[in-house]
Amino acid sequence: MTKDRALEIVRRYDQVLAIINRYGKAKEQLLSILLDIQATSGENYVAEEWAEIVASQLGLPISKVHDVLTFYAMFNISQKGKYVIEICKSTPCHVTKADAVVAMFEEALGIKLGETTPDNLFTLMHTSCVGACDIGPVAKIGDEVYGNLTAAKVAEIVTSYRGVSSCQK
Repeated sequence: MTKDRALEIVRRYDQVLAIINRYGKAKEQLLSILLDIQATSGENYVAEEWAEIVASQLGLPISKVHDVLTFYAMFNISQKGKYVIEICKSTPCHVTKADAVVAMFEEALGIKLGETTPDNLFTLMHTSCVGACDIGPVAKIGDEVYGNLTAAKVAEIVTSYRGVSSCQK
């Protein structure tokens, strides 16, 4: 292990402890703690070692933390891209051609559904209903929902997240 890697682990450990302490080590704040850890991870997931620290610090069995991480769709237990693109797979979006939207993103990103781009910038996934049926099919990236998608709009969205231009929602 390099010195830089060791320092990164220590920095991340301190960051995780700070998040736990900010919530007063309250068991009822488990969801918030895990969400904050995932958001600050830089890899969009909660690593096993951080889940173990949460369990230990909150006095919970690790199985309880794993139950939460695997039950809620908002959590990832494996590394994802910086931006997780979630394509709604609900019936209204399916009827309005969500499969075509998946194909558009696959083409724009050069990956298949469930994969992450080689630069770890994007992961393409399905998600359950996001409540935007009126503009379906939709894609969600973080808190942003994009609807009425066309190939041109998908290309613009991908480009905007790569930092090359702005995106119209």
